[in-house]
Amino acid sequence: MASPRQIRSRIRTAKNIQKITYAMKMVAAARLRRAQEAVGAARPYAEKMRDVMRSLAGRGVAGVNHPLMRRSDSPANIGVILVTGDRGLCGAYNSSVIRKAMELARPYGTDRVRMVCIGKKGAVFFRRRGYNIVAENPVPATGISFADAQTLSRAAREMFERGEIDALYVIYTQFISALSQRPQTLQILPLEPVESAAATEMTANYIFEPDPAEILSSLLPRYLDTLVYQAVVESVASEHGARMTSMSSATDNAGKMISGLTLSLNRARQATITKEIAEIVGGAEALK
Repeated sequence: MASPRQIRSRIRTAKNIQKITYAMKMVAAARLRRAQEAVGAARPYAEKMRDVMRSLAGRGVAGVNHPLMRRSDSPANIGVILVTGDRGLCGAYNSSVIRKAMELARPYGTDRVRMVCIGKKGAVFFRRRGYNIVAENPVPATGISFADAQTLSRAAREMFERGEIDALYVIYTQFISALSQRPQTLQILPLEPVESAAATEMTANYIFEPDPAEILSSLLPRYLDTLVYQAVVESVASEHGARMTSMSSATDNAGKMISGLTLSLNRARQATITKEIAEIVGGAEALK
């Protein structure tokens, strides 16, 4: 059994850790509220933009020749925009999205995958495994700006236009609630048309002014910028939610550890007192 001094030292250490985890939990909760507002503002526009572009990818733009409309039945090379965090202590947030990216990239090998990494964790992981990182950007606690998202999406878009990749995916963590986050793989290039009779009817009724090529030249880059920015916003909110949940569990576990160590300390103290009393009684009996 550990001595009372050793147990007291462990209790002090556990209390210090509990203070740190509680502070991190409160900071993550405050940041999560702002991140949730950003998700609520970005998600409707991004979803509607994606629906419009997918419907345009059907009959509405038949015959339009645009570099971003190029399709390949069997992609030889792919591009991946991966959104992770810069720091740990957020449960399985980083490992889950990295595992999702590995499932996508593994069949192609390191030579046929181009990575755009948003967040240090993903960049470090894939660089160590020999993947080609063409662009990367850290993710501060407040998220990145739309201008930063445009820069990163432009790097991926130019790879597709030059023919270096045949498909472009964005892998991020969808924010559902503070307790639930879901890794997602989304193909953003080439555009996947909506397969339904309603979508066919809707795209057939489009009237373009000016011509479709000019509209697509303006809409397609903004479509990519919007989806990349939404992925980052969702991932930042997911990271704060995962960190808040993880630090809440760590704070509770530290409290349980302190209670257990306090009980052990009381037992050790009681055993010491009982031993001393027994020694005093034994000495008194010896003197009679």
